[in-house]
Amino acid sequence: MPPDHGRLEAADEPRRRPTPSCRAHSAVALAEAGAHVIAVGRTQGSLEELDDEIAALGRHRPTLVPLDLRDGDGIDTLGYEVFQRHKRLDILVHAAAMLGGLWPVSHIAPDHWEEIIAVNVSAAYRLIRSFEPLLRQSEAARAIFLTTGQGVRSRAFWGGYAATKSALDTLVRCWADEVEHTSIRAVILDPGVMRTRMRAEAFPGEDPATLVDPAEIGPMIVAYAAAPDLGLPHEAVRFRDWQAARATASA
Repeated sequence: MPPDHGRLEAADEPRRRPTPSCRAHSAVALAEAGAHVIAVGRTQGSLEELDDEIAALGRHRPTLVPLDLRDGDGIDTLGYEVFQRHKRLDILVHAAAMLGGLWPVSHIAPDHWEEIIAVNVSAAYRLIRSFEPLLRQSEAARAIFLTTGQGVRSRAFWGGYAATKSALDTLVRCWADEVEHTSIRAVILDPGVMRTRMRAEAFPGEDPATLVDPAEIGPMIVAYAAAPDLGLPHEAVRFRDWQAARATASA
């Protein structure tokens, strides 16, 4: 998201939308709060749906970028284009991930393993590499990465997903320590169990009506994008903890 995150409006209520995606809800919430969103997605159709929804809010139309995050050179090109147009980046939100199925570690095919690594770890590295110079130009840059509690639970059949999300968390913490004396602050957010496509893939027999609507993540994303100095991300911030603290504060 380019300039003006310092004037983001608080998101008091989540905006409901049919798409079960934390990525899309994050983009809509930030746009509604006043950010100019640069939305990256693999399909033109999903990007156009997002564009229509943001336009319906009467907010700045997003810049749509069809891009597979496994394309590292494409990420580099995007960084260059953002520099040419905006000169800086205030907010980076990385919420893309793939479950990659639930398999015994010894049964994961090598090419499938490489794909999980590419989406869940290498994409974050390439985003950091390409956009750190732009984030450094912001007065108070925020880099938000979505993670999962599965990375610390070490459950059977979750090896590919859990290992790569643990790697993501470690990568972000190392980077955050490296840029501690700059204007950049990173935060790792754990949405927990939500009604997303990935959750349905992992638990196809689960009743989705019993799960948290991913729209609920929107206000949290906005809050951390506009938060004052966050310190180092030693621990992931869990959505349910943030929600409970918010409810207590407003009581």
